[in-house]
Amino acid sequence: MTIFNEKFQVETGHSHVTVLDVTRQVREIVARSGVKNGNILVYTGHTSCSVQIQEFSDGQTLWGTELIMQDLINCLAKIAPTCTNENQYLHPNAAHVKGAVEERNEAPEWCLNTDGHIRSIIMGRSVTIPIIDGEIQLGEFGLVYFADWDQVRARTRTVIVQVMGE
Repeated sequence: MTIFNEKFQVETGHSHVTVLDVTRQVREIVARSGVKNGNILVYTGHTSCSVQIQEFSDGQTLWGTELIMQDLINCLAKIAPTCTNENQYLHPNAAHVKGAVEERNEAPEWCLNTDGHIRSIIMGRSVTIPIIDGEIQLGEFGLVYFADWDQVRARTRTVIVQVMGE
């Protein structure tokens, strides 16, 4: 059995949720792995991000977000409203903000991302997809999307891909 690991980075924006189609990168990694039958795990270690499978839309928002993914963003915003000020959620408390500023040199307003953490928990940080005859099985319209729910600043994020099989 082969286990093949590779990472790639994506750039995300600020002032909006960033959703990116990473299907091409995932397919390329499967091809490089040489695995014909097995599974692929697409994972993010970032606690305010997620990975999901969804179909494309025949249209995008001005941010370049597929319309069906914008519908998901809108739905999740009703469950976990965007954090706009301190004390909206229990997290971050004063101790967390102090540590972020003093220990990690972060701006205090960067801590206002509790909604992103909640949305990440709801959506999950990984997907596992079967590989059959060298092709990832996404269905007729499926694509792999990376979502950064954290809207407080632009970031470089890492996607981890592990291909297992023969």
